[in-house]
Amino acid sequence: MFEVTKISDSTEAGIRKASFQTCNAVCSKQIDIELEGNTLRSVRYTGGCHGNLQGIGALIQGMQKEEVIARLDGINCKGRGTSCPDQLAKALKLL
Repeated sequence: MFEVTKISDSTEAGIRKASFQTCNAVCSKQIDIELEGNTLRSVRYTGGCHGNLQGIGALIQGMQKEEVIARLDGINCKGRGTSCPDQLAKALKLL
């Protein structure tokens, strides 16, 4: 119901780049993720609360994928059943 949809997924020079379309329940429309092994290099959101989502990206940079999932999975925004951080956790579970 609140799943993300993988748009693209490629690896070049050891960097995995993946993009996901978020569900309609959140303000953001897309999440672009870069991973080096299991370490997050960058996360960029399209749409949503720009300052807050930039903050999330900055805070999780350098963290292990599993740690980010553990911290963000299940966060609910305004009773919607999901949130932009939760959508990121869902996307990371697919990588």
